[in-house]
Amino acid sequence: MCQIISVHSFRGGTGKSNLTANLAASMALQGQRVGVVDTDIQSPGIHIIFGLDEDHMNYSLNDYLWGNCQIKDTAYDVSHVLKTAKTSGSLYLIPSSIKAGQIARILREGYDVAHLNDGLNELIRALDLDYLLIDTHPGLNEETLLSIAISDRLVVILRPDQQDFQGTAVTLEVARKLDMSNIMLVVNKALSSSNLDALQHNMEMTYKTPVVGIVPLSEEIAQLGSRDIFCLNYPNHPLSLTVANITAQIVQEKYMLAVGG
Repeated sequence: MCQIISVHSFRGGTGKSNLTANLAASMALQGQRVGVVDTDIQSPGIHIIFGLDEDHMNYSLNDYLWGNCQIKDTAYDVSHVLKTAKTSGSLYLIPSSIKAGQIARILREGYDVAHLNDGLNELIRALDLDYLLIDTHPGLNEETLLSIAISDRLVVILRPDQQDFQGTAVTLEVARKLDMSNIMLVVNKALSSSNLDALQHNMEMTYKTPVVGIVPLSEEIAQLGSRDIFCLNYPNHPLSLTVANITAQIVQEKYMLAVGG
């Protein structure tokens, strides 16, 4: 059975899309069939990390939402980013359109979020997915609430910043009202001078939610500039180790559920 995972942040610029892409690649390297949906329709961009040129997108999620194609027509096989033939896993991306006119139409007219839900379920069946990762729009809107409501797990990424702290508290409160109990926190861009153990302890006590990783502010991440999958280029970096830890937890928990553990 496919597990749906929403990756969310209350504010933009936290590294949400990079975390989503790296989690997806890490899962695929373990032999999983993984889909990634960019539901950040107002400001899409995860396709850049996967090296998918917008000029080569025959269809996007926008086309499906407006009834111009089937959801499976919007799925692109991006398994080439794994850079290895040693995995039986597959990686698919469902991008949103980067065209200004289509973004403006979404902002002006909106879309049927129930239709999006139907499409995600059809996508899981059509691609026989083990995991579907949803790269959500920052903040809380109707689409984000739907994504959280239909997900099996929520990964929230934030920076050690007072606005992020407050926004994350709101996000977690809303998620719990939607009966989401399987939540992980990831802290990104922490100063290297910070006491990371104390930061983790304080956040877990405040939010009553496990912190599965704290990633220091990194020049390597900035240098790569979202041009590729970070963990494949820097496998021993703290971000890559965090991604590997999250992946291991998710895959192990799913396995235990499958065998009735």
